Amino acid sequence: MLLVGYCFGIRSERRLCEVVHLNLAYRWCCRLDLADRVPDHSTFSMNRHGRFRESEMLRHLFETTVARCIEEGLVSGQRMAIDASLIEADANRQNSTPKEEWDASTIDAADASRAVREYLDTLDAAAFGAASEVQPKFTSHSDPASQWTAARKSPAFFSYSDNYLIDTDHGVIVDVEGTRSIRQAEVGSAKTMLKRVKEKYDLHPERLIADTAYGSGPMLGWLVDRKIAPHIPVIDKARRTDGTWSRSDFEWDAENNQYICPEGETLKQFRRNYSDPTRGPTGKGVAKYQALKHTCQACPSKPKCCPNADARKITREEHEDARDVARAIWKTEQYAVSSKLRKKVEMLFAHLKRILGLGRLRLRGPCGANDEFLLAATAQNLRKLAQIFPAQQQSRPVRKGPRDQFRRRHSATENRRFTIESAPNRHSPRSARTASRRTGSTRPRNLPLHLRGG
Repeated sequence: MLLVGYCFGIRSERRLCEVVHLNLAYRWCCRLDLADRVPDHSTFSMNRHGRFRESEMLRHLFETTVARCIEEGLVSGQRMAIDASLIEADANRQNSTPKEEWDASTIDAADASRAVREYLDTLDAAAFGAASEVQPKFTSHSDPASQWTAARKSPAFFSYSDNYLIDTDHGVIVDVEGTRSIRQAEVGSAKTMLKRVKEKYDLHPERLIADTAYGSGPMLGWLVDRKIAPHIPVIDKARRTDGTWSRSDFEWDAENNQYICPEGETLKQFRRNYSDPTRGPTGKGVAKYQALKHTCQACPSKPKCCPNADARKITREEHEDARDVARAIWKTEQYAVSSKLRKKVEMLFAHLKRILGLGRLRLRGPCGANDEFLLAATAQNLRKLAQIFPAQQQSRPVRKGPRDQFRRRHSATENRRFTIESAPNRHSPRSARTASRRTGSTRPRNLPLHLRGG
């Protein structure tokens, strides 16, 4: 019944019970006979929080639809796209606490609600509490795991992130994950979903398509290490806006581990050792390259390079090689094709909110959010299957017998009766007005010929 509701955008469980009670097609989908009683709406909550809570039933149901899509040839696994969308949580700003006053250690789990207990259980989870040490500006009392965000450049609200990993051939959702509405959690869910589809379906994409939020150095390095081409814009903060040379103007010499400036001079790596790597001038995982002071002082291009410094310095991150791979892909025609394919995952989110009506969650807590996301993704995959592979038309020959002859005679009689009853009375005033409008004449058509004129 829940799948019927999510497929047709019926979010209310009370309303779903009423519709299934009246609709024969919905009864057939739910395997209910005409005399069978429709379950009460409280049955959903009892099963959701009872025997199905730890069973991963909805995850198994979603994976079953994905396996069917793979069996039907809708998923190749060569090109995948990933994105996240904000879904408003069932939480109110008026019922929240500022971060200065919030202390999770003072919560008594025995007296707390189910959503609060789930929040305490996910404090160390990578998708929620452990994603970032930064405390949100406000924390909801009813759903503490939801994230206070103003990412839409509108009044802030509490939300969860719905993360989709899709195959771009037919837009089939191959995995879904609910997280906090922060970039660290969304990027972490991308790694989780890629690992899961590899273990579950043995799908290893050749390329991954995403937006700039996934273009950090560690994420690009993780993809390149696994032989996945990152069709992702690079997050580049090294470009200067004052007109001087940026890092991209310097040529990287990987063989000699040095940079070469536009004037042909070299920048060697700064080799000072620190007992604690985090105390270095650039921090852990970042190397610094510096030119000689006397070389820069005598260079004619110093005003374009380092007008306020004695020598030019450049930092290079640990995953800069992977960033260079992504920059090289950005210049190819395949990247232009991938940019168009990225719209497919955005269209799925638009369908999720506009057609299925999942703009705001009805359940609270991380488990409730994941349950709704899994059901919605399952419904979208089922609709995709039904759209591409509709039900087979019945091709068996129809037997002709006495009953069929009676049906033909009865149908012919009904057609004649309908024709007679629906025929207009040409002597009625209404019939005359209708006929005059058709012929363009204002005189009634039943007058004698010598009185009609013209």
